Amino acid sequence: MSNEIEHFFERQDEAVSLMFVENKADELTDILVAALEEAFEILMDGAPVGTVH
Repeated sequence: MSNEIEHFFERQDEAVSLMFVENKADELTDILVAALEEAFEILMDGAPVGTVH
């Protein structure tokens, strides 16, 4: 893993930690829900028709 990628993940971890410290759970929840929705959309686009359960 390159230093740039490692630094990116470190900054993400710091941002999430700061949100917890500042008690911004609602904002963090919104971000996580949006990320899950996007992940499901990507999975649905790649799944053959008729295989969704």
